Amino acid sequence: MPSRERTKTKYPGVYFVMSTGADGKPERVFYITYRRDGKLIEEKAGFQRKDDMSDARAARLRAERIDGKSVSNKTRRENERTAKEELTNRWTVNKIWEDYDAAHSHRACAKGDASYFKYIQPEIGTKTPAELVTLDLERLKRNVAKTKSERTGKLLSEQTVKHVLALLKRMLRWAAEMGHIEHPIHLKFKMPRLANEKTEFMSEEQLRAYLKALDEEIDQDKAAFFRVMLLTGVRRTALLNVRWDDVDLKNGYIVLRGEVAKNDKTQTLPLSPGAVQIFANIPRQLMAPGKRTLSPYVWPGKNGGPREDFRAMGRRLRDKAGLPKDWRPCHMLRHTYASILASSGVNIYELQKLLTHGSTAMTQRYAHLSNESLKRAAATADIILFSRETKNASNEDKQN
Repeated sequence: MPSRERTKTKYPGVYFVMSTGADGKPERVFYITYRRDGKLIEEKAGFQRKDDMSDARAARLRAERIDGKSVSNKTRRENERTAKEELTNRWTVNKIWEDYDAAHSHRACAKGDASYFKYIQPEIGTKTPAELVTLDLERLKRNVAKTKSERTGKLLSEQTVKHVLALLKRMLRWAAEMGHIEHPIHLKFKMPRLANEKTEFMSEEQLRAYLKALDEEIDQDKAAFFRVMLLTGVRRTALLNVRWDDVDLKNGYIVLRGEVAKNDKTQTLPLSPGAVQIFANIPRQLMAPGKRTLSPYVWPGKNGGPREDFRAMGRRLRDKAGLPKDWRPCHMLRHTYASILASSGVNIYELQKLLTHGSTAMTQRYAHLSNESLKRAAATADIILFSRETKNASNEDKQN
């Protein structure tokens, strides 16, 4: 295509060429030329009608370019592209969530995390961790506490608020470990204090009713999940993520991997003979219907990954056993496990290890049960006194 004829104007370095506008009518297109750092630059100043450009305005634009008061269109576009790239590469809370979620896509709590992040995103999603201050976290905590649940219409519980903050803390720690951000040590996470001393462990009568309900379940492979939880006290998310290579049936151990553990620590726990037998009776399942590959998970979901939950069965078992409606189907099994061990004489430190508590503070709720066991043990000392008194009384009777 031949070049269009340039027409000089009365202003140095300003010329125009004739073009056709969107309306089909002839229109001037003004250009300017100037030198910057010894380099000749030529750029379009604008269209006569479309941009309301004239030779005089083009001359003023040229003067601004020469004085450095404005940059060329090319430089401006490059700056805009660079800014866009920097924005795309900024590790905002939103971007950290996207990568964190993708990196932990097979975790059982993925759906729960997504529901918690929806409270984080509108508050601080566009900020980087470096731009956050502790006041932002306090504001987030306060605003989440004022939010009503879409499902119940009630204000979100303090437990939910804690889960939201815990998710944010895990995300930022992961991003720092991956080298995406500096460790946000300037942020102080003040978790809400929960009144979570709620009793949810079953009495002997309730336990019998619950075990009867378990025996009556049609799918005993799924029921095995609740039997194992009752015999190990393992948390729901950790147990859902157990793979076959995590279970050592020969030596009687189970490994809880750090990436799915509440405290991010990999721990090995002993299995009772009963728990070993339950695992041994669970058949390996296929990755998905129609596929020959076996899933690595003990309780796989539809896609062969870990199952998300057994919520329906858990509630059905609870209700069939006649347990309180506000009892949490998995928490009550963990609490029942802990209470039975504590009342049987297991000390607090051993119980802490079995429950994978970070400290004995959480385990102290079962201390009174352990104390009752100690009282029963101490009561055996009465045998010393009573047996002696009985013996003396017997001797006195013989003498009389």
